[in-house]
Formats: sequence, structure tokens, C-alpha cells
Amino acid sequence: MSRAYATRVAAVRRMSPHFVRFTLADEELRHFHTGGLDQRIKLFLPRPDGTFPDLGLWREPQPSLMEWYNAWRALAESERNPIRTYTVRDIRPAEREIDVDFVVHGTEGPASAWALSAAPGDELIVIGPDGRHENAGAGIEWSPGTATEVLLAGDETAVPAICAILESLPETFTGEAYLEVPSEQDVLPVRTASAVAVHWLPRDGAALGEPLTAAVRDWGRRRSEGAAGGGEEFAEIGAEDPLWEVSEPEGFREYAWLAGEAGVITALRRHMVKDLGLSRKQVSFMGYWKRGRASS
Repeated sequence: MSRAYATRVAAVRRMSPHFVRFTLADEELRHFHTGGLDQRIKLFLPRPDGTFPDLGLWREPQPSLMEWYNAWRALAESERNPIRTYTVRDIRPAEREIDVDFVVHGTEGPASAWALSAAPGDELIVIGPDGRHENAGAGIEWSPGTATEVLLAGDETAVPAICAILESLPETFTGEAYLEVPSEQDVLPVRTASAVAVHWLPRDGAALGEPLTAAVRDWGRRRSEGAAGGGEEFAEIGAEDPLWEVSEPEGFREYAWLAGEAGVITALRRHMVKDLGLSRKQVSFMGYWKRGRASS
């Protein structure tokens, strides 16, 4: 169950050339509690004049996702505000705060443009989980089941989720984490009690997805031949095939979680299932964004 939170920026911290961390505060965030992990949220960015459309978000009971989304879609294009999907970096219900990391890349995109100009006191509406409901964990895709040997892989858009997952893992987990970022200066501190080895992959001029693809393929070569063998047939992904699928790897030792640019991530998932022999049930993949297409 999700709800709207009328948050305000409490603090802004430039983490690196391409990462900006926003601490968002609201008294109602005391109810925002799911445990973190790769918790997805919707961010309502303001219109150019700083306002938001009236979608009935503050009535009681609050509208469902489909209700407010359909109302938003029905607005004239000039009246709509940008909506983007993000993952939460940290959740502090006792302090009524959450942290959200933005990837900034100039002012062409509305989220990056907002992040580069926003200051403490600015308003940002968050659609996120309501911890008072049984299904408050909706929007969390990390689900290793019985697996304790994991592969985490993603580009900069997946860095907040991967770091939050790493910080949650107990010492019984082993494996590898690969995080592709724009530059060497974008390597961020992350702690984990697990034995998962963390590898940062700065592009520094390389093509998007190139370092991540090379690292995951190298992981596949090093992986023991009989580690996981679904041996499933895997059809080529077409234009209409899903770019997002969450697995439930019960009974398996290995589990892979992949997120980032859809073309890169689906190719890696195909490689794991078709070439390495992992079962589809062992690989969760999330196309967080797609080159050349705006996402909401």
C-alpha cells in the first residue's frame, strides 16, 4: 500500500560529480518503513513555476495509484508535472527522514535539472510505502530466497539500490557486486557485513554498459562450471518482451539481481540464462531506464 508524502528538502549533499543526496523530511514519514533494500518510490517534481497539479493526493482516504495516475494522464500536457521513479538510499522513520540519491547529468532531464537547482525548503511529493499496511513492502524486488551466493550488477541508476542491499546483507552472504559509474570520482563509500566483494567500474569515457558487461561476462567465465544449471532454452528478447522480471529462487544457491539501462540489463540476463545455464528463477532484472526514452 502506498501513499503520498508532502516532503521538503532538509539537506543537500554533493556526493560526487554525478551523485547528489537529498534528505527529505515530513512528519508523516514516520509511517514510511519497509526495511529499505531496493525500495522504489515515485517523485512528483514541480512544474516550472514550482507548483503541483491537484490530483486529490491529500484527501482521505488518499486515492489509489491508478486513480491519481489516471487523473495525471488526463491533464493537458502543459499542466502535467514530471514524475520519475527512484529508489530510496536510506530510511529513518524515527527522524521522519529519507535519503534519495539523484544522478545528475546536466539540465536536459527534469529530475537532473531539479536536483541541480533545489535547495533546503523546496517541496517534493513522494509516493511511497505506508508501513501501517500489510503489503507495505510493494516495490521491493530484492528476493534471494534460499540463495546466499549473489551477483549484484547495475549502472549509476542502480547504485543507491545496490548500496542499500549491500548494507542490509548479513555475513552469511558471499558473491560479487559490480557498480558501473560515469567516472572514478563517482566511487562512493559503502559498508557491508557480508563477504560480497564490491567492484566499482568507472566508465571514464567508455561506452555505457561496456565495463559492466565485461565484468559480468568475466564473472561468468570464472564461475565454476557446475555452479547452477537450469540449462533452460531462452528465446531472444523482442521489442514486446518484458524488460522487468522478478524471480523467486527457492531451492537455489545462487541469485543474480541486475538493474540499469534496459538494453544492457536484458542482454546480461540473456547471457546468464542462455550461455551460463542459470535458471530464470535465479535472475531478477529491472530495466530502470531505456536509452532515448523518458520514463515515469
